[in-house]
Amino acid sequence: MKTENQKAWFFVLPVLVLVAFNALVPLMTVVNYSVQETFGNNQFFWAGLRWFEEILRSERFHAALGRQLLFTVTILIIEVSLGIAIALAMPRKGFWVPVCLVLMALPLLIPWNVVGAMWNIFTLPDIGLLGWTLNNVVGIDYNMTTSPVAAWITVIVMDVWHWTSLVVLLCYAGLVAIPDAYYQAAKIDGASNWAVFRYIQLPKMKTVLTIAVLLRFMDSFNIYTEPFTLTGGGPGNSTTLLSIDLVKIALGQFDLGPAAAMSLIYFAITLAVSWVFYTLMTKDDQ
Repeated sequence: MKTENQKAWFFVLPVLVLVAFNALVPLMTVVNYSVQETFGNNQFFWAGLRWFEEILRSERFHAALGRQLLFTVTILIIEVSLGIAIALAMPRKGFWVPVCLVLMALPLLIPWNVVGAMWNIFTLPDIGLLGWTLNNVVGIDYNMTTSPVAAWITVIVMDVWHWTSLVVLLCYAGLVAIPDAYYQAAKIDGASNWAVFRYIQLPKMKTVLTIAVLLRFMDSFNIYTEPFTLTGGGPGNSTTLLSIDLVKIALGQFDLGPAAAMSLIYFAITLAVSWVFYTLMTKDDQ
């Protein structure tokens, strides 16, 4: 009878302990703040579930959550569709393969705060290339600092430019992994391009698409740096997403109890929706 060597766990265990420590300690600190009230000087008073009830009944929280869900759904629809289309159009062999892969990877290498600052300057109506062109050449009255619609469109376009490449690279990896025998059989059967996509390429990309959707959902639902750097949540509260509103409560108002309760609710929503996404996209595999 063959026995398994368990010595590898001795090398992995320190990493697991470190990761668990770094995750559990901040989480328990947030839980501690969420059930207490503090007025400074490290003095705490028991509040129970008061902050959770206030957050769940708050119109401010509902509005921020609605904006966050609208942003995330819009981003997923655009980026997944566009990512699949670009991956299908990319070459599979030849000189242009590494060129296309490098060009696709470039936006992912730019730090998040730099992306927001770039697009902030790029869209300024007086000196920004995009803002000046839209106002003076195209004739569109564009100013994201005063128009909520322009601010929303700018934030969405910025995120699409920054993160569609991730979906493209994942889909492309799924496409190049499909054996040529499938395409040869489809050619013999006289299958159309749509049939090849529907019955060969899309099913074979299901795993990478699941990863892409989960990654993009979690990242877009918790996005903070790019939209905050670009619009600061304005004009007004039109682009104040849930993450931006959470930081305003925690740091701007220094309401640590409500902020901690809101962050736990935020965390629970992220986990629940991610689980639903994963369950729906993998149910046929089982």
